[in-house]
Amino acid sequence: MPSGFQQIGSEDGEPPQQRVTGTLVLAVFSAVLGSLQFGYNIGVINAPQKVIEQSYNETWLGRQGPEGPSSIPPGTLTTLWALSVAIFSVGGMISSFLIGIISQWLGRKRAMLVNNALAVLGGSLMGLADTAASYEMLILGRFLIGAYSGLTSGLVPMYVGEIAPTHLRGALGTLNQLAIVIGILIAQVLGLESMLGTATLWPLLLGITVLPALLQLVLLPFCPESPRYLYISRNLEGPARKSLKRLTGWADVSGVLAELKEEKRKLERERPLSLLQLLGSRVHRQPLVIAVVLQLSQQLSGINAVFYYSTSIFEKAGVGQPAYATIGAGVVNTVFTLVSVFLVERAGRRTLHLLGLAGMCGCAILMTVALLLLERVPAMSYVSIVAIFGFVAFFEIGPGPIPWFIVAELFSQGPRPAAMAVAGFSNWTCNFIIGMGFQYVALNCKPTRFHLAVSRHSHPRSIKQKPPRSGAQAFKILPTLRQVPHMLQIQAPHLQPGTHLVHEVPPSGHN
Repeated sequence: MPSGFQQIGSEDGEPPQQRVTGTLVLAVFSAVLGSLQFGYNIGVINAPQKVIEQSYNETWLGRQGPEGPSSIPPGTLTTLWALSVAIFSVGGMISSFLIGIISQWLGRKRAMLVNNALAVLGGSLMGLADTAASYEMLILGRFLIGAYSGLTSGLVPMYVGEIAPTHLRGALGTLNQLAIVIGILIAQVLGLESMLGTATLWPLLLGITVLPALLQLVLLPFCPESPRYLYISRNLEGPARKSLKRLTGWADVSGVLAELKEEKRKLERERPLSLLQLLGSRVHRQPLVIAVVLQLSQQLSGINAVFYYSTSIFEKAGVGQPAYATIGAGVVNTVFTLVSVFLVERAGRRTLHLLGLAGMCGCAILMTVALLLLERVPAMSYVSIVAIFGFVAFFEIGPGPIPWFIVAELFSQGPRPAAMAVAGFSNWTCNFIIGMGFQYVALNCKPTRFHLAVSRHSHPRSIKQKPPRSGAQAFKILPTLRQVPHMLQIQAPHLQPGTHLVHEVPPSGHN
């Protein structure tokens, strides 16, 4: 029996041998185009802030008439801009609750296809907002593209996790985060004044987000549906067999189907759970808390304040060319995401996540010290750059990619869609708080106070029981979690050497 195309939850622990097929590459590439969109729309609002605010001012003055004031009140402008940034997260919060319903109703692939309607409509509204002299159109477009990204944040990791062979699941799962950071970097480069970040071209900068959506609409029909969804959720053995053959390149996939059949038999005792059923389940409470805490640790680190407002942060840190420093942060972001692709199956999830949080904490403290000394020591602006670059680098080592795909590894097929919805909602809620609140914090507090808050939240809150290993599968993880009555204990914010985060289950992966 060919072993190697093992999916989340199978029991076969033999080292997988499946080769990477062209179909698998196409399917993963097509899926992560959605993540590219997600990242692009995180970063695109950053660099052109001043020219968009000027457009808001002109629109507001045009509505007041010649007898009105000479400029928009600063408080009104701050509110409009903060809303333009943060409404993206509101869309994500709302749509993240629909991940489970849509992925089960339409399937993983078809849900991603339908989701592109939100991207096309949102991108069109943003691109036409200046022509229509309507900042409401831009805000509505940001809301719709946020709703698209909220669905994407669950659908893409779910689809990739279900089609990936076991030995590549961590690396392929990390590609979701890699696509996000590449999207952020593209937005930062295109947002330069020498590119599209001008008073006349910024609508194009926001509107070209429709292009990846159109490309995904072209490519996804050539990709197979998740064989796990087809066989386990829809009981369609024929289409599942066909999908497996395309993904694996094998003529005989009966062995893999036998594994899926055995998993389905076990899952018949564990029917798909609704959101309310999941929240009320004692069995799934511990892995659900793990998933939520990991999402909170990602967002409360303050990373999206860097992505949304990095240009203004660099300005306040005394950097002469803040837009180029922002691009530098984007390059660091991308490079270290690539590093995590190779590390995640070697060092393990737990180790990388805690190492990343500890490093972010140190960089936030360094940034705070640099800002405190900036007036007396101008060279501290260079220390600020290094601190922010380090902050971003440590984020991508663990806290960036791991929380997105660890949910799929913690839950079996039945509760997985609802769990993805809860984790996604937690992430987007914190994203909204950061996006909406930072502008007011920056106006009313010294920058050092913000960074001190980030430093406190960046401390590694050690999760005593967290699956540490590559290749750990849901049916191996869950019984272990159920045996530990108090497995999730949030410790004091100090990382003790040698702390173990999960009781070991018998071997075959890396710690």
